[in-house]
Amino acid sequence: MASNEPALGTPPVPPVSLYGTAPSDTEVWEEWNPTEDSVAATRGRHRVVKQRGGLARSSTVLGVGVIAAVGAGGMASAQSKPPVSISLPDSVADNLPDVKSLPGVGTLIADIAGDEKPDASPAAQADKAVASAPLTMAGVSRADAEQGATGAGEALRARILQQAEQQQNDAAAEAKATAEKAAAEKAASEAKTAQSAAEQKAAAAKKAAEEAAAKKAEEARLAELAKSFSLPVASYTITSTFGEAGSMWSSGHHTGLDFAAPTGTPLKAIHGGTVKSAGWSGSYGYRTVIELEDGSELWYCHQSSIAVSAGQKVTTGETIGRVGATGNVTGPHLHLEVHTPGGTGIDPMAWLQSKGLNP
Repeated sequence: MASNEPALGTPPVPPVSLYGTAPSDTEVWEEWNPTEDSVAATRGRHRVVKQRGGLARSSTVLGVGVIAAVGAGGMASAQSKPPVSISLPDSVADNLPDVKSLPGVGTLIADIAGDEKPDASPAAQADKAVASAPLTMAGVSRADAEQGATGAGEALRARILQQAEQQQNDAAAEAKATAEKAAAEKAASEAKTAQSAAEQKAAAAKKAAEEAAAKKAEEARLAELAKSFSLPVASYTITSTFGEAGSMWSSGHHTGLDFAAPTGTPLKAIHGGTVKSAGWSGSYGYRTVIELEDGSELWYCHQSSIAVSAGQKVTTGETIGRVGATGNVTGPHLHLEVHTPGGTGIDPMAWLQSKGLNP
């Protein structure tokens, strides 16, 4: 069987330190206070010295040892010196966090405010939870602690969910506002349309009322006016109207309005006036001309007899003659003409209607 013991005759290799040869028992450790010159970096390529046992020690390894020694010396010096107070500007001191609110630190400080009564508010409870939490709750805010978060990951998840919920609420609020705005605009449009329709209806009703009132007033005026005007014949038939064309009339068209009635039917004055002429007038036969106050003239033609004379005053409805068939006629009738003050012949039918009479 093989043996793990070293071969005879081979001297054992003493242990070698990575940081140089260990001092002997008679050497004394001294405090090393390095200076800037003593710890200055060696320029150029690191020098490697061959050591016993085949190992090498470089300046980089020595540097690590120097740093460790400096740190140990600094800690030893700090422990042997009295504490020094450090003052900070107010702008920095005011913004420093409360030591009790630091995660994992609050529990290390006992009875900082032992005489104070504990605050039972949610915010105070959240601060207490954050301060007494382990270092895994670093980064957890008061709001996260109030929501029950116990870790940074859970706090991040809670914040994401809260942001998503807030976005949904904002979107819902925006959609609601948009819907309310559209509804308000629709209601305003409908109200405007209804108002416009109501205004149009009111305008139409007002116009109709005005027209009805005007018509009623005109009817009243004509009725009052008709009291001073009268149709020339009580019983008649209209046989020819103004403007009809025909060879029977010398002008080529009819110049008056014909009331056919039996011979001897009384003829009445349409309105009061003065008899301008009364007698024979060629194709008109026996004719009477009455001049009204405004200068208009009424011609009564084809009479069988005349009952008035020139210059005589007549009144509405007074008998001035009788129906006949004298002159250029085909049968007994009254040929009535109306002339303006200037002498122009106009439609007797329209003139009678303007006086409230409807032949």
